[in-house]
Amino acid sequence: MFSYRHAFHAGNHADVFKHTVLIACLRHLLQKETALTVIDTHAGAGLYRLDGDFARTSGEASEGILRLAQARELTPALRDYLDTVRSFNGKGELRIYPGSPFIAQRLLRAHDRLRLFELHPTDLPALLRNVAQLDAGRQVDVLSEDGFEGVRKFLPPQPRRAFLLCDPSYEIKSDYARVHTMMQDALKRFATGCYAIWYPVIARPEAHELPRRLKALASRADKHWLHAALTVKSARVRRTPEGGEQRPGLPGSGMFIVNPPYTLHAALAQALPQMVALLGQDGHAGHVLEAG
Repeated sequence: MFSYRHAFHAGNHADVFKHTVLIACLRHLLQKETALTVIDTHAGAGLYRLDGDFARTSGEASEGILRLAQARELTPALRDYLDTVRSFNGKGELRIYPGSPFIAQRLLRAHDRLRLFELHPTDLPALLRNVAQLDAGRQVDVLSEDGFEGVRKFLPPQPRRAFLLCDPSYEIKSDYARVHTMMQDALKRFATGCYAIWYPVIARPEAHELPRRLKALASRADKHWLHAALTVKSARVRRTPEGGEQRPGLPGSGMFIVNPPYTLHAALAQALPQMVALLGQDGHAGHVLEAG
């Protein structure tokens, strides 16, 4: 537990996908004047250095956000995403990558609220330091609690509008079941909230089963849902000349949204093919987009 550090992966293809969806959802939800509560169950450190040791070690941003930054034309959703990231960097090259908490806070209005959960012993102090720089007052709460359990205290919110992002690392296999349990409880407490679940597309039965279980859950609750996934490369383990194994890293990721904004499907129908074209690393790159 706690071996995962997002600093190694900041700005990778999964971040491009996840944060494009996050921004598209928030842009729509924030059109209504009534205050919105945004809940992030696994907030991380909030800000990451793309020129730091962690990101340079993995080099994943070079196959994610930095590829996008070289594109001449982008779909509206991808352009909005890239412009949002650039707003943290000034006019120079991209050095800072904002995590979900800082992207959300940048978009929120003064009367909206942001609730951030984090337990990682290294990321939590970093998150607290980064949030302190915002001088956001009571708008942002950082809670050193288990996000799966802690969300209960904010559902239903007052006023009754909320967006919840759940993107655990899934380094513990039980996280898949905990996501499903959390969603069961959340829909009972606040059936009209917008819920976005991120998950990795990997060769693990629980990962393949999670979107199917979430579809069944949303259907039983008579809720609209949207499922999208982006794959950038093969998941096949390759043999090295020395006889060892070379694992491919994360081949893709998915987002499952319950009560999605009605504008999201059209935005992703444009953005996902361009993500495949720009971020794909081999002939196995592709995408999924379905709704119910």
